Amino acid sequence: MNAKSFDDAAGYLPDFCFERPPDAGILLGSGWGDALAADDVLLRLKYADIPGLGASTVKGHGGELVVYTRCGRRIVAWCGRRHYYEGVGWEPVVLPMEILRRMGCQTVLLTNASGGINPALKPGDFVVIRDHINTTGVSPLIGEHEPEWGGRFPDMTEVYTRRLAELLHASAKRVGVRAMDGVYAFAAGPCYETPAEIRAYRAQGADVIGMSTVPEAVFAKACGMKVAGLSLVSNMAAGISMHPLAHDEVVAAGAAARESMRGIIDEFLSML
Repeated sequence: MNAKSFDDAAGYLPDFCFERPPDAGILLGSGWGDALAADDVLLRLKYADIPGLGASTVKGHGGELVVYTRCGRRIVAWCGRRHYYEGVGWEPVVLPMEILRRMGCQTVLLTNASGGINPALKPGDFVVIRDHINTTGVSPLIGEHEPEWGGRFPDMTEVYTRRLAELLHASAKRVGVRAMDGVYAFAAGPCYETPAEIRAYRAQGADVIGMSTVPEAVFAKACGMKVAGLSLVSNMAAGISMHPLAHDEVVAAGAAARESMRGIIDEFLSML
């Protein structure tokens, strides 16, 4: 990866962003853009204006960096993400995590919308990510090693911090919504998976599948951050769903679950 793009992005942000470590960083995936409750907004920046990041190209991703306070905590929220399938390289995909690292952030919450594989799930359920399967075989860490990003061969035994997963469960319980543990499978996209692929991933132990999150989680874990992952099941995967898949389903599911999303995030931040 080109570290200069990260330097340019960091240089564009106001100095106060780096004066004290954020209490948490949040990356909001498809449909999660309206899930923030802020006491005081300190900064709003459009992705299109941040060097090396660029505007979001996917419906349901707001494309805005928001720095705000909530219950006395400083939070850095990336509202929307760039994806591997957009073909812009790894830099925009992991740039939010690198900026958080440079800010001194120790805790990050990654959210997404996913397709349900486990038949016990239904659209509208939440899944606390306990582990993942990278079906692509590619990683943002491939290439020249940067010592600032941790060791050359980072351990991935516990990518998603157990304590943070328990806080997500407690948060969902307080809000009164259903959440189960699950394994998230990362596929490159942008096409949805075939029924045969879904059967294969289910046999491997995947509960949900999507086109994001794993690259950011791998990068953040390698850099020493504590990672939490939360997925909204927006639809059932190919071969399980009774109709063709469409991104509009993802956006609609996010809109329907907006209050639950906001409640879980708020409770999670309050318990950190």
